[in-house]
Amino acid sequence: MTVLLTVVGILIVVVGIIVSVALHEIGHLLPAKLFKVRVTQYMVGFGPTIWSTRRGETEYGIKAILLGGYVAMIGMYPEPEKKADDAAATGEEPGEQKVTEPTDSYLREVGAQYAAPPIERSAAAEQLPDEAKRTVASHSTGLFQQMSAEAREVAAEELKEGDEDRLFYKLPAWKKIIVMLGGPAMNGLLALGLTAGTISLHGTNEAVPRVAEVYECVVSVQASEAGRDECTAQDPPGPAYEAGLRPGDEIIEFRGEPIEEWDELTALIREAAGESSQLVYLRDGQQHTTTLTPIETERPVTDRLGRVQTDATGQMITEPVGFIGMGADQEVIRQPPWEAGPIVWAQTEAVVGVVATLPVRMYDVAVTTFTDAERDPDGPVSVVGVGRIAGEISAQDQIPWESRLATLLSLVAGVNVALMVFNLIPLLPLDGGHVAGALWEALRRRLAKLRGRPDPGPFDISKLLPLTYVVAILMFAMGGLLISADIVDPIRLFE
Repeated sequence: MTVLLTVVGILIVVVGIIVSVALHEIGHLLPAKLFKVRVTQYMVGFGPTIWSTRRGETEYGIKAILLGGYVAMIGMYPEPEKKADDAAATGEEPGEQKVTEPTDSYLREVGAQYAAPPIERSAAAEQLPDEAKRTVASHSTGLFQQMSAEAREVAAEELKEGDEDRLFYKLPAWKKIIVMLGGPAMNGLLALGLTAGTISLHGTNEAVPRVAEVYECVVSVQASEAGRDECTAQDPPGPAYEAGLRPGDEIIEFRGEPIEEWDELTALIREAAGESSQLVYLRDGQQHTTTLTPIETERPVTDRLGRVQTDATGQMITEPVGFIGMGADQEVIRQPPWEAGPIVWAQTEAVVGVVATLPVRMYDVAVTTFTDAERDPDGPVSVVGVGRIAGEISAQDQIPWESRLATLLSLVAGVNVALMVFNLIPLLPLDGGHVAGALWEALRRRLAKLRGRPDPGPFDISKLLPLTYVVAILMFAMGGLLISADIVDPIRLFE
């Protein structure tokens, strides 16, 4: 039964991720079609095509490797410049210059400034016989320029008559940005929708002002990290235990302040270190009053998601606060849908923090993969790691099935947050790289206009292909390392 539950959990998350990728690409597809760009393909996956159908001018399909997707739009790169060697195909005489009026409005506008001057030969050269006269064509042979030219030539092969005004690179910068932000925006909406659904229909585990456990003594953070959980004569007694609090007691008042939520109680306790405080609680329907003094102790600093914070060296960050030595009970409480906003925002901040320190995080993953070091549970994971976590959650049959399903959907929502943030990194081939290119295009056009210079025209992102290939190689290497880590040293939620 455990194996079956594990497989079901993995399938739920895998299907959720595939649907998320498909909707991400729809986020690009819809605005592209709205802006009249010709879209040749909408594909989910990579590799050989398993199934496809054509609707109008677009082929829709599914490929064998469901680890991504793409939307193919014509005119991602400007058309290649016409080579001088093409003269033979047009019937021109060798060395003859044929001057034609450009059909593109942009080229007509700036052609005068950038047109090549007429070829002039010296008097000595003119005295040579015709067969000895040669014209040397200038071509860039640099590797980067060649890569750019080849990419433009390949892209130009898809052009058909009537595509002149349907090329992506000819879109205004703001339209390019909308097309490229459509994918990450779709992931953000999915994260909000899934989160709103789970917290409003099922709820979230919330700490309530009811005592779940009481500690007889207060063990230091250092001793706890060392694995000691038993009291010694040197450990101070737990204030809550000394005051007579026991599991099941419901706290209703602290220092004269009514208590409705556990966070309200902990905030008051943390500020009352060393101060005698009155506490009112209910036990078996009867109200009781006791007095206790929170002791000052070093406790871990946590973020809004409840995760323990660490410094640059990986050490736990602590702060001196009041502590009485008791733990809260948990209940599943439904939240209004609009509470999804702060939750997704907190997740986004957390993912941005991971991405900002990604080189360090990947180094840590490599160290823990090939050594006995403990892996950071808040570090990056691959799709394999996500699947393992999903299977682990689903296999916990002591947890109600609706709670497990809600957790799996929340996991898919978290993956969408990660997809949104990762795709916004301003590097090609990611969506953020195209957005950065469009912003640069808009900036240089605006600066040219302010300086009274000719419009420099669209920015040719094919010139960044070398960087694109480097980023792609690094992404594949990072994926391979994370997959290896998730197989050799996976993150486990339950021991």
